Amino acid sequence: MSFYELRQYPIYPGKMDEWVEYMEETIIPFQVALGMVVTGSFRSEDDLTYVWTRRFENEEELRILYDKVYKSDTWIEKISLRIPSMIDRSGIKILRLIATPKSTTH
Repeated sequence: MSFYELRQYPIYPGKMDEWVEYMEETIIPFQVALGMVVTGSFRSEDDLTYVWTRRFENEEELRILYDKVYKSDTWIEKISLRIPSMIDRSGIKILRLIATPKSTTH
């Protein structure tokens, strides 16, 4: 059964524009190139929270894609190094969502 992952990141004050640019120009294209399905990307009105969603067909696909992305040399040695200057990783929230039977997101 497919599911969505809703990820909420607390953004340091004054860093939202930089974070959105990094997500849209680097992180999302990198992950999509490796097979991730990114379904949405949002910023809060107060510019203190960034939210994005990804879809997975099943738990096995999630594990495979997590390994491809987060264990890659590119992620470890390049991409992840800039992240701590823009987001408070201790406040990250991840929620798995399963579409209801009549949802249009199936």
